[in-house]
Amino acid sequence: MESPASFTGGEAYQKDFDPAVYLKTYYSFSSSHCQGNEILEFNLRSLFKIFISGGVKGDTLIDIGSGPTIYQLLSACENFKEIIASDYADWNRQELEKWLKNEPGAFDWTPVVKYVCELEGDREKWAEKEEKLRKKVKQVLKCDVSKSNILAPVSLPQADCLLSTLCLEAACKDLNSYRAALKNISSLLKPGGHLVMVIVLKETYYMVGQHRFSCLYLEQESVEEALREAGYDVQCVEVTPNHSKSTFSDFEAVLSLVACKRPA
Repeated sequence: MESPASFTGGEAYQKDFDPAVYLKTYYSFSSSHCQGNEILEFNLRSLFKIFISGGVKGDTLIDIGSGPTIYQLLSACENFKEIIASDYADWNRQELEKWLKNEPGAFDWTPVVKYVCELEGDREKWAEKEEKLRKKVKQVLKCDVSKSNILAPVSLPQADCLLSTLCLEAACKDLNSYRAALKNISSLLKPGGHLVMVIVLKETYYMVGQHRFSCLYLEQESVEEALREAGYDVQCVEVTPNHSKSTFSDFEAVLSLVACKRPA
């Protein structure tokens, strides 16, 4: 298990996390150098089920720890009027803005968008979906989940839904800080609103180029317990084991869940 001594905090992300390398490693859909197609497909299917089939919807969704990625918003953008993305690292927010503004050199998400459109019933609608998502993401904000107001100095009305994929386990050095971060992000969610999470289980590290980033070793039980403690009722959970023999990371499974914030 990862010891807090080798924890890679915010400074390491500002200094060593290269979004272009990260995207190429984990999100080059259906190309030979991508280790994560199977897991990425699971995540896309899970989010499709949660948002499109499961009907999690509302006016505003806040994505916490977006990183440089947009895959997590592709199904969600059908069900919300506005989306606010956020990340701690400046380079990640810049990479995200590059795609949102359709600038040259932005990562090509088209194969991933087409896959989601196929799940939703029409592969040919991919250009429309990209356009829709670009219009619906209204802000890309700095966030720090260790702060009680994670978006400080910005203050937002409570949202109908919070989404967080592969974020808290990378941002928190131990279970106590994980529990605290869950409570911090909860302040952004309306009572009765939904928290949607995709989490890697039993991971201690992942690689971005030559740089090793720590991950909090989590078991399903500790995640569910932390959610209950933070004031949530867990509504549905799906776990898929990791069969990949990759050396880029050592997670054992991916967990997707929907939880509802209990009224105060």
